[in-house]
Amino acid sequence: MKQKIEEEAERILLKNYESYYRLAYSYVKNEQDALDIVQESAYRIIKECKKLREEAYLSTWIYRIVINASIDFLRKQKGERVSLDQVEIPHEDRYKEDDYLELLSSLEEKDRAIVILKYVEEWKMDEIAEILEMNVNTVKARLYRALKKLKIVLEPEAT
Repeated sequence: MKQKIEEEAERILLKNYESYYRLAYSYVKNEQDALDIVQESAYRIIKECKKLREEAYLSTWIYRIVINASIDFLRKQKGERVSLDQVEIPHEDRYKEDDYLELLSSLEEKDRAIVILKYVEEWKMDEIAEILEMNVNTVKARLYRALKKLKIVLEPEAT
């Protein structure tokens, strides 16, 4: 059974590699760092998957590890470079496509994860709740609060 979980973890990792990369990249905004996070996550997953009790939760458990690894990476980097949360986003009337990553950095870590999983990875609310170990209503409330905050940032200032 333990061998089966390892094989399934490897299969899921390979199948969803690009999704894990995009998720990590949305946090760190650096290609090499995102690749390192995914690689570190894969190592942790293969090493720890034997401890997982329910194979049915393997996919959501893997996403949780990638999110946590991304957050851990950012926390370690805080002392080395300016935190993205401290950078003020300048107001512009038009945003470039890549600027959504900067906008997301203005959100709290869990809110950012919810927005990314919902709109980038296209997960359902109940799946996001399972990944983040939250109540579905909490996920919905955090999502709507995050979207409201992003809308305020995107709206032109009244003059």
